[in-house]
Amino acid sequence: MPREFSLEKTRNIGIAAHIDAGKTTVTERILFYTGKKHKIGEVHEGEATMDWMEQEQERGITITSAATTCFWTPTTRPGDKHLINIIDTPGHVDFTVEVERSLRVLDGAVVVFDGVAGVEPQSETVWRQADKYAVPRICFINKLDRTGADFFRSYQSILDRLGANAAPVQLPIGNEGDFKGLVDLVRERAYVYTNDLGTDVQEQDIPAEMADQVKEWREKLLEKVAELDDAMLEKYLGGENLTVDEIVATIRKGVVANKFIPVFTGSALKNKGVQLLLDAVVDYLPSPLDVPAVVGTNPKNAEEDITLRADDAAPFSALLFKIMADPFVGKLAFFRIYSGTLSAGSYVLNANTGDKERIGRLLRMHANQREEVKELFAGDIAAAVGLKGTTGDTICDPAHPVKLESITFPEPVISVAIEPKSKADQEKMGIALSRLSDEDPTFRVSTDEETSQTLIAGMGELHLEIIVDRMKREFKVEANVGAPQVAYRETIRKPAVGEGKFIRQTGGRGQY
Repeated sequence: MPREFSLEKTRNIGIAAHIDAGKTTVTERILFYTGKKHKIGEVHEGEATMDWMEQEQERGITITSAATTCFWTPTTRPGDKHLINIIDTPGHVDFTVEVERSLRVLDGAVVVFDGVAGVEPQSETVWRQADKYAVPRICFINKLDRTGADFFRSYQSILDRLGANAAPVQLPIGNEGDFKGLVDLVRERAYVYTNDLGTDVQEQDIPAEMADQVKEWREKLLEKVAELDDAMLEKYLGGENLTVDEIVATIRKGVVANKFIPVFTGSALKNKGVQLLLDAVVDYLPSPLDVPAVVGTNPKNAEEDITLRADDAAPFSALLFKIMADPFVGKLAFFRIYSGTLSAGSYVLNANTGDKERIGRLLRMHANQREEVKELFAGDIAAAVGLKGTTGDTICDPAHPVKLESITFPEPVISVAIEPKSKADQEKMGIALSRLSDEDPTFRVSTDEETSQTLIAGMGELHLEIIVDRMKREFKVEANVGAPQVAYRETIRKPAVGEGKFIRQTGGRGQY
C-alpha cells in the first residue's frame, strides 16, 4: 500500500503548556475544524475527546498524553492537504513525564499561554524540556476573551522569562469581551469571526484605527525576520519590498533552526484563531525531512554511530515512547518510526533486550479509539499490540540493528505506604501495581525490608492519588494508603564514663 501523504506534507506536533492555559481546548477545536469530529467537546463539561479517562473528565485536567491524527488544507492554499499527528500533553507538574516522552518523538510543538497570566511556572518547565530535545516551536497566546487579558503583556513575558527570540505574526482586533478577530502581519490582512462556531471567517482590510499599530509591529517583525537570512537582510536594508512568500520561507527557516519563534493569538474557547494556527503549523513547523537526522549506535559496538534518515526505503527503526494497558486489546506500545516501513505480521528486533518479536496488529490512535492499519511509514506515530518492550526501547530491522538514545525520566519525589483492604485484594494489588509501573516510568513500587511495607513513589500527591484511583476503577483493588513507617534506630555516638554500685543478693531477706 503506497503512502497517502508525502513526508513533506506530514507534521508531528505536540501541544504543551501550564495547567489551564487551554491545551486540550485548542486540540478539541483543531479536531472540529479539521473535520475529525462534528461536535465540539468542552473540557469543563467533561466531554473532551482527548481527555478520555474518567478521572480526566471528572477533574477537568489532562493526566495522560493522547495522540490523534487529522488532516488540514491551509486556507491560503486550497488543495494542498497535509497530515498532522497531534499529541495533547498534560500541564500538571505531577505528569511532566508525559510531556518529556512526547517531546522526545515530536518534530515541532505549539506552546500555549494564558492571555491573562502570560508565562507561568510550568510553561518554563515545558520550554526547558523542548530546549533539551531542540524541538522547534510556535507560541499561541490563548484566552484573549478573558477579563484582564493583554496580548502585549503576555508577549513581553515570553521575551523576559523565556529569553526567546520571538515576534508577533498576528495582532488581536479588540480585547477581552470585544475580541473579534486577528490581523495577519505577514499578509497585511484582517480576519474577523462573525459567528459563534468560528466557521465563518471574513477576510477584510486592516481596520483604519489599527493602521499605525500594524505598521509599527510589522516593521519589528520584518527586522527580526531579515536577521535570519543574509539575502533577506540585504534586501531589507536596501529598502526593497519583501514578498509574502519570502517572509514565510524565512520564518520557517528560522523556526526549523530554533532561531526564531513566531507568536500567534486567539481564543480557543470562543473559536477564534484556531484555523490560522493550523495554517501556521503547516507553514512554519518542520516535516520529518526538515529536522536533523537521528543518530543511533550499533548495539554490538557502542562507538559506531548510525545515521537514520526519514526515508521509507531505509531499514526500519522506531522508538517506543509510551506503554499503555488497553482494557479491550491488552498492552499497547506507542512508537515513532524514524526510518523505513513496518507491516503487520513482520518481525522486529528489540535492540535493548536483543529479543526478536512479531508485530501483531498496528493501530492509529484517536485518543482511546483505534483504527487498524496494515502498514506504517517513516515519520508515522502509531501503536502496536503485544510488544514486550518498555518505554525508551528501540525496535528495528533484525538485519540492520540500531539502538537509539533512550528517554531519561526524573526520579520520584514522594513515597507512601499502601496495603490491600482485604486478603482477596492482596494478589490483585501486586498485578495492578506491576501494570501501572510498566506504563509510568516515574511511578515506582518497592518493599521496605525492615517494616515489610509496600511503598509506592511518584511525582506528587496528585500523581499517587490518581494511581490509587485507577487501581480501584481499572483493577477493582481496594487499598489503604498512609505514611510509611520509620524504623528508628539507637546508635552509640561517643564514649562515656559512669560510676555505680554493683549489688547482688545471695541469700534471704536482708543478706547480700
